[in-house]
Amino acid sequence: MYARLLRCDGVEERVRLGSRVGFLALHGGLEPGTEGIAGVAAAASDASSYIVTQPRTLGWHVPSHHIRPGQSPHLDGFLAHVEVVISVHGYFRPEWPDAVYVGGANRDLAAALSARLRPVLPDLAVVDDLTLIPRALRGIDPRNPVNGTSGGGVQLELPHVTRLATSGVPTAASARLTDVLSEFAVELAA
Repeated sequence: MYARLLRCDGVEERVRLGSRVGFLALHGGLEPGTEGIAGVAAAASDASSYIVTQPRTLGWHVPSHHIRPGQSPHLDGFLAHVEVVISVHGYFRPEWPDAVYVGGANRDLAAALSARLRPVLPDLAVVDDLTLIPRALRGIDPRNPVNGTSGGGVQLELPHVTRLATSGVPTAASARLTDVLSEFAVELAA
């Protein structure tokens, strides 16, 4: 399924190999702003990145746990190169309050990142307790690429307010979040 998505018109797959820390944005375009946060944080920290964007009109969401090794040589190479991953996702569910959900299998890393995000996002709950994160946003499935490296990773689920303003430009919250991610990646790579 993922390999078919990558062959669709307008879908772009971009890889940048830098440090052993990597940023993923698997649903760029579909989850607007995620590709920008991951790309800017990676460039600012000399981290690695794997970013997929698709036209908003395509609207094809392949759940992360359905993205398997062997479906993309670029993703496979990225995962072989990095040790730790921060995967940037977006959500919009009117029944859930706006919060930053910090999932992924590396729970120590999730707690450390959450502690850094709370002071810069004071108007949002930063939730890293898996029992409080909606099941669909936990990112703990071992088949999820965020968990496919030796150090595992963190899956950030971001509400719209932390990604883009109505005009399509990054919000102040997005800029603060991106700065924290950049600094965090530099420290992890040291």
